[in-house]
Amino acid sequence: MHGKSTDIHITGTELYFLPIKTRVPLKFGPETLTEVTCARARVWVEDERGRKAEGWGETPLSVQWVWPSQLSHAARHAMLKEFSIRLAGAFSKFNVHGHPMEIGHDFQEQVLPGMLQKLNQECVGNEPMPYLAALVCCSLFDLAIHDAYGKVHGVPTFETFGPEFMNRDLASYVEAVDPAISFAGKYPKDFLLPKRREQLPAWHLVGGLDPLDATELTGAEPQDGYPVLLADWIKTDGLKCLKVKLRGNDARWDYERLVRVGQIGFANGVEALTADFNCTVQEPKYVNEILDRLKAEHPRHYESILYVEQPFPYELEQHRIDVHSVSNRRPLFLDESAHDWRLVRLGRELGWTGVALKTCKTLTGALLSACWAKAHGMSLMVQDLTNPMLAQISHVLLAAHLDTLMGVETNSMQFYPEASKPEEAVHPGIYRRRKGEVDLSSIRGPGLGYRIAEIQRTLPESVVNFGV
Repeated sequence: MHGKSTDIHITGTELYFLPIKTRVPLKFGPETLTEVTCARARVWVEDERGRKAEGWGETPLSVQWVWPSQLSHAARHAMLKEFSIRLAGAFSKFNVHGHPMEIGHDFQEQVLPGMLQKLNQECVGNEPMPYLAALVCCSLFDLAIHDAYGKVHGVPTFETFGPEFMNRDLASYVEAVDPAISFAGKYPKDFLLPKRREQLPAWHLVGGLDPLDATELTGAEPQDGYPVLLADWIKTDGLKCLKVKLRGNDARWDYERLVRVGQIGFANGVEALTADFNCTVQEPKYVNEILDRLKAEHPRHYESILYVEQPFPYELEQHRIDVHSVSNRRPLFLDESAHDWRLVRLGRELGWTGVALKTCKTLTGALLSACWAKAHGMSLMVQDLTNPMLAQISHVLLAAHLDTLMGVETNSMQFYPEASKPEEAVHPGIYRRRKGEVDLSSIRGPGLGYRIAEIQRTLPESVVNFGV
């Protein structure tokens, strides 16, 4: 197929690892996160007319989230870093010309699965790295390509998702299950808001280890000027939305946690809750009994739960649980299971009603899932991976361009606020929540609007540099 003069190809890649420690621990299911490595990519591209640009992408390599396991954290962390290094090399050699959606999609379909298989074959005796982890390692390069493309053409990335830039319509990527729905002649821009939102309601994460009131303080809490207790966070940031992390294997604790968080929240002006069961629930009955008890004993809590997030295991194809009984009570959103639109399609068949999108599964994949879900009547949210620094910018941008159920989850300011100080100096509205919102008005210019030349961050030496 003859391409467009706007098409690009990759001419080089560079990879950096930026280590961060949390101010307070963040619990993911049975594990706890106290530090994370952010992987940052720089990708150089050239268009068909010889114009060149560089783009940036960043994602936290959140080991506990992408790869729950008994394998040591160090072993998993090392494999994620190794795979990121290999991806830098593979992207530098990926000689596909096109729009970033085309390059990103083709790489994920043609290259990524084979690379993951090769890595897992080499690590004989170790548990295989999951596909979700591979996607997270891939996402920073995918984001960087989207950023570079916008810079080459002098336009914001989210203005490039129409026929004037793309060679293929959505029918080339996704298939409808309803005969009345057609993706022919449709492009991602048809499913985006006509104009991005400049302010977004911000969801605060109530982690499983977070103290709710003064009776739970241990004396080990940080004295760094940031809130610790839930009521203080709500008052300081003007919060209206709380996401409650639950255990999924301790019904009494989960129920009491929801009740207490709701009581503190409602007393301080909170209006909405979500319940995140962390993929540990094995059957719908567990969730249903908690919801039914809430409805009977605390109806305001029940009605305030906008959706229930991913109670059941990651592997949707292996755990084909019919969840209609849950979604008949409250909206039910896929998160970890929603790697791509095909799994969103399977989720819809099983009874899921919405999808939580994340830029850490690639911007390309998030947009395709968003288009498929919206066309089929599913609701959308954009969920956080505790994104600091550059990762926060692409994260909130995705939410600002989609018709999400309510705003965006954003919690890096809870767990490592100091990590983003250089970026915050340029973008003060997205690293602090004010009046319950984040403000995107500083994000402007071509690509993803990082304004990277203005950010005074000293990067460590790059891990690898290919082709430049």
